[in-house]
Amino acid sequence: MKQYFITGTDTEVGKTYVTCKLLEAASQLGHKAIGYKPISAGCDLIDGEWVNEDAASIQKSNSIDLPISEINPIALTPPIAPHIAAVEADVLLSDKKIIKGLGSLQAYKPDLLLMEGAGGWRLPLNVGDETKPTRFLSDVVASIGMDVILVVGMRLGGLNHALLTAQAIRGDGLNIAGWVANDITGNMTRYGDNLASLKAMLPEPLLAEIPFGQQPSDDRLALAIEQLC
Repeated sequence: MKQYFITGTDTEVGKTYVTCKLLEAASQLGHKAIGYKPISAGCDLIDGEWVNEDAASIQKSNSIDLPISEINPIALTPPIAPHIAAVEADVLLSDKKIIKGLGSLQAYKPDLLLMEGAGGWRLPLNVGDETKPTRFLSDVVASIGMDVILVVGMRLGGLNHALLTAQAIRGDGLNIAGWVANDITGNMTRYGDNLASLKAMLPEPLLAEIPFGQQPSDDRLALAIEQLC
């Protein structure tokens, strides 16, 4: 089994979209692929159950049919920072819950397991004080030792965000398996030059490129799955 944590250079840079496309590509190549979003914030009440839109997209992209509660065990109602929503709901965002949920999906023995984060790399699970340190979701990923896929939002400022995020991931002792360039605005000046700059500055492989408003290349996605699996 290969498993990866999918993070982004910021929120709303296409982590879920990339997760779903990789899951679908893996399934088309005959792999059993499962996505996991341990924490979400922002849910709608559907048939008596609080459902996050991103988690529902991952559920549809999985190779096997799984209940949303397994894919997204911590679903917080308001669309705000998860650690704030958790305090308001009296929910503990703990390593134990996240790792337990991961273990339940590992039990299905998928060929590929993708765990999608929330927000960016330094997503706080709680904010510490003088008696305890702040705990980040990245700390949980580091404790597992999971390789990382970085989704880069291609927009003004994106190079800085990409380089700093990659630096932080490596600084946490983790391996970046590759990165995905996602054109999220369609109007980035000198897009090609910026992409070429990132290729030169990021030593990790570019797994795929997602054009604005278009489907990524099936061939490139298949190549990405070959690299990951």
